[in-house]
Amino acid sequence: MRRRRNDLGRARAGRLVLTLVILILGPHTPYAREGLDQPAPSTCRRDGTLVRIPELPEASGIATSRTSPGHLWAHNDSGEPVLFMLDSRGSVVRRIRVEGAKIEDWEAIAIGPCSAGSCVYAGDIGDNDARRKQIAIYRFAEPADANAPARVIDAFHASYPDGPQDAETLLVTSTGDLYVVTKGSTGPVAIYRFPRDSQTGAPVTLERVGKPRASGKASDDDQITDGSVSASGEWTVLRTHRALNFYRTPRLTAGDWHPDRVVDLRALDEPQGEGIAFGSDGAMFVAGEGGEKSQPGTFARLTCAFDR
Repeated sequence: MRRRRNDLGRARAGRLVLTLVILILGPHTPYAREGLDQPAPSTCRRDGTLVRIPELPEASGIATSRTSPGHLWAHNDSGEPVLFMLDSRGSVVRRIRVEGAKIEDWEAIAIGPCSAGSCVYAGDIGDNDARRKQIAIYRFAEPADANAPARVIDAFHASYPDGPQDAETLLVTSTGDLYVVTKGSTGPVAIYRFPRDSQTGAPVTLERVGKPRASGKASDDDQITDGSVSASGEWTVLRTHRALNFYRTPRLTAGDWHPDRVVDLRALDEPQGEGIAFGSDGAMFVAGEGGEKSQPGTFARLTCAFDR
């Protein structure tokens, strides 16, 4: 959901550098304050410029297509239930309407396995005021026909065991398990799992995994705005407005908040960084809102390298 322009957008464009600054955790960082281990450093470089996308002023989620190599899916968090297919340079090449889905606050999108092969999972999970009784996940086959709408196969509805939460991150593992990571704006950052026997149309109660990352709300810079699971399932990345946090997927989904890698994104100068998606061969794709009403959203491709 659109918020005020944050500090990331105030940096001068002339300060943008090709190689992103490495974030080495020190005593001043929130992770050090929480007693987490220092992760190994990683580097990412920006490929090209920060692209502006007028069709996506509220770009919240982004995911790499499994059926159309070199393309991604993105969406706005309000308005009509429409997916935008982007090429690897951030140009809109297709628009697909999703039939059978509603939008209250779409904040996340993920690609994962399903009976149809590869499915899109759209997360209507935003809740700025922590008042929603239920969140919704819509699942549908990845669109193959540019002239036909996508049709929802399953709609999963869920509530939190400890009351409403704001969330912007939906994770789908290689085994098809669904997780929601709360943002940290209405309560602590925590990870919740959909029961494995969840069925369409039957509301369920999410299961919290482990303990929250910290006891209270996160600062604006440390709130989780999106996440993505790598195609192999080995890695999961969670992003904030300012950084990428890489985790071994089995550890994170067991409730371990120790990141293996952290990369600073501030040099990108995103007005309001929101989305993140794994690509192939070290590529990472980031998307964000325009920062001000009706301003174009943003897109950038990064190439990252880190020791395994």
